[in-house]
Amino acid sequence: MVRLRCLCIFLFTRLGSSLNAEFVTFSILFGNSQAERIQDRRDRQGFVHFLVCSRCILFLPSSLCSCAACVETCTCCVQVYRFAHHCLFLGRGYNYPVALEGALKMKEISYIHAEGYPAAEMKHGPIALIDHLMPVIFVAMKDSIYDKVKSNIQEVRARKGTVIAITDEGNDELDGLCEYVIHIPKVCEEVSPILTVVPLQLLSYHIAIMRGCDVDMPRNLAKSVTTE
Repeated sequence: MVRLRCLCIFLFTRLGSSLNAEFVTFSILFGNSQAERIQDRRDRQGFVHFLVCSRCILFLPSSLCSCAACVETCTCCVQVYRFAHHCLFLGRGYNYPVALEGALKMKEISYIHAEGYPAAEMKHGPIALIDHLMPVIFVAMKDSIYDKVKSNIQEVRARKGTVIAITDEGNDELDGLCEYVIHIPKVCEEVSPILTVVPLQLLSYHIAIMRGCDVDMPRNLAKSVTTE
């Protein structure tokens, strides 16, 4: 299987999500072309995983529409945290670039200082900043590294930090740990960044609106297509 972890570093703005979907689709097609070379059980299990990923890609439009259901939870969050001066976005694996994108959007349109970090490196600096006034947003999908992310959430809570978590539908394990839990449709690990970025962008958007920011014309924002 062609792992696309490094390719997911593309920021998910505008065409970014489409690019991510294309890379995953390419990986699926490449794996399918190698199907006749499958020899052992491990290879067969990998091919089955490819089929699961392809199904997730086919149902992406409906999954993205289902993400719209999280708007109500996002609105509740922003009413509480719109006056925050700093926030921290944490993710692991495929969802680390999503944490970077969430922090970027929070800075770009809401004018709130935000940092994106790998959750595994939380103890190398960011943990010293955590208090009850600094919201920490976790991307905590129930995947192969879920238990490690959950452990990071517990560390933040032990330091009286406030936590907003993005996780799968049906996962209620975080309800008692986090102030707010935003549920999105469950998909395979490789496809999850396309969905997990949606609630983070909605959070930034609604916070910007409530703070009276112009989301269409962010201040001091210069794009490479308009300036040299």
